[in-house]
Amino acid sequence: MQAILSVTVPFFALILCGYLAAKKGVLAESAIPGLNGFVLFFALPCMLFRFGMNTPVLELLNPVVLTVYLAAALLIVFFTVAVTLSPRVQLKDAAFGALVAAFPNTGFMGVPLLVALLGPSAAGPVICTILADLFVTSSLCIALARGHEAMSEGGSGSTGKAALQAVRGALSNPLPWSIALGALASISGLRLPGPVDTVVKMLADAASPVALFTIGAVLWRAGQHAHTRTPVKLYLPVALIKLFLHPLLVFLLGAAAHVLGTPISSAQLLVLTLAAALPSASNVSLLAERYGADNGRVARIIMASTVLAFVSFTLLAWGLGVRP
Repeated sequence: MQAILSVTVPFFALILCGYLAAKKGVLAESAIPGLNGFVLFFALPCMLFRFGMNTPVLELLNPVVLTVYLAAALLIVFFTVAVTLSPRVQLKDAAFGALVAAFPNTGFMGVPLLVALLGPSAAGPVICTILADLFVTSSLCIALARGHEAMSEGGSGSTGKAALQAVRGALSNPLPWSIALGALASISGLRLPGPVDTVVKMLADAASPVALFTIGAVLWRAGQHAHTRTPVKLYLPVALIKLFLHPLLVFLLGAAAHVLGTPISSAQLLVLTLAAALPSASNVSLLAERYGADNGRVARIIMASTVLAFVSFTLLAWGLGVRP
């Protein structure tokens, strides 16, 4: 347990530092988008490029890993929508609640944390989950939310258009492109020239601490811009779905696939389970705000899952026998 805490405590402490810096005004709110932009467009792409370059391409796009993870994500989405849909939570809000229940913070937090816990071999399965969530999970939930708008306005045909727009949004995200370039470098054996490689390495090394600090700042900002006060019963159950049901479902589906003889290893299953146990992706609050959903509820789900994950994730890693 002490070895696991020596890894998890600094990660969550940096999130807390970012939150307190924004709350106390040490980090101006106007600076948060710039910090987020540095992580999203510079540091994280360089980190993912380096992992992609040093990981066999079949590990980056493992079809069995993708299938297991996507099956669990889709089940979580439809289950969360079904159990939260009510007169108080309309389909648009239920869809974004389902997105935070199924979309872990693998980009900003998961890759560096799981690599620190499990070694470089964890990068491949985690990158699989990033691609699945960017292109499928988020696209599905945005399409459901826009479909609700179409039904409310008496329109038709907006769901498919919304899904297409969501895929276009994923393609405009630099993370998939950095993974693709890394995979191309892995296949071709090409390496960056010395000075360029040094710049990429420096940016990659900055990704983890700055991304974690940014998560805290973004969480504070999301709370400040929440338009509604949400009762605990409308957000805490979704946070618990994220932290407990999601990893349990991934583990059960992966274990079943393993028993059936599909090529998914115990190590890959461990990575997928711990990835699913991460707190909700912090950028979903920005999506909810953009599409006019109840971003107060979404922000509170993300905050609750992040706070609780320090205990739940650490205990799960210990229970699964992780030894950093």
